[in-house]
Amino acid sequence: MMYTSVIFALIFVFVLSAVGTAVLNIIFNFLGKQGYLGNLYPNVRGGIPRGIGLVPFVILSFYMLPKFNNLVLIIGIFAFIDDILGRKKCVPLGIEWGQLSRGVGIILVMIVGIMEGLGVSAILIALLVQPLNISDMQPGSTCIVTIIMSILTMLIMILINSPPYEELLAIYTPLLILVVCLGYCPLDFSGKIMLGEVGNHTFGIALGAAFYIVGGFWWLLLLFILTTALIAFVRRNTLKVFFRQRLGLINPTFGDYFMDVLTGGGLGDLVRKFVLKENQYPVTNPILILLGFRRLLFNPHARRHPHYPQEDIKPRIMLRR
Repeated sequence: MMYTSVIFALIFVFVLSAVGTAVLNIIFNFLGKQGYLGNLYPNVRGGIPRGIGLVPFVILSFYMLPKFNNLVLIIGIFAFIDDILGRKKCVPLGIEWGQLSRGVGIILVMIVGIMEGLGVSAILIALLVQPLNISDMQPGSTCIVTIIMSILTMLIMILINSPPYEELLAIYTPLLILVVCLGYCPLDFSGKIMLGEVGNHTFGIALGAAFYIVGGFWWLLLLFILTTALIAFVRRNTLKVFFRQRLGLINPTFGDYFMDVLTGGGLGDLVRKFVLKENQYPVTNPILILLGFRRLLFNPHARRHPHYPQEDIKPRIMLRR
């Protein structure tokens, strides 16, 4: 009887995700065209609503298992603040308000997760925000990663016979994530909507919870690495162009892609600013190059960078975000 109720609940969740996404898309499009949404309606292909990930966020906040739904709620609130504030500078701190909000959210997820008894795993769950955020740079990329990793997690749970969690089968959590994503994703794949930080951050924390339920810290760590590698593979073409145009790196390795997903973006560069200061350390060791240390140690705040051979004609690419 209980499992029958779960099945009906998942069907309801799918309908809620699909209908809610369509309705919020209509509302955001209307308000955005009137000029009321600011950063939530960026001028991409004439205007696309950003932050439609509010729908997955709200659903997962209610339907995730106790303990994990609090983590989703925390990150979603601070991520949506990030979406609203965007790239506005916080002058006293020298960073963007959005970066500050995201960083606070990640730290709170770690603290609350540890208090909930997750231990060191809470840190890894919180850090999954980074690769999922980097994945959200082109239509459907975050959704395809979420779908693949949800299915893979369920298969692993079945193969190793993961024990029930909170009296529900272990596969409940990745199945819930999959159903929510399937309801949301059609408009995202077509490039008509954007998850925003609230959406990709939510899926990051939710996937982290599912990985933990597989079997604790070590399974979480393994699936964290696999997720990062999958995102690097999905984004390899756009990252290659980014490296050539912004970093002057014309011969990147897969390790460079992996390191960009793991440590790239505003928060990663902020850490480099404090750790590396204005220094740039060249990497010449072949093994370290293969592992991606050129990208890891690339410091955008350095006074000068090592010279890489450039081509006269550089490819151009239009990124969604």
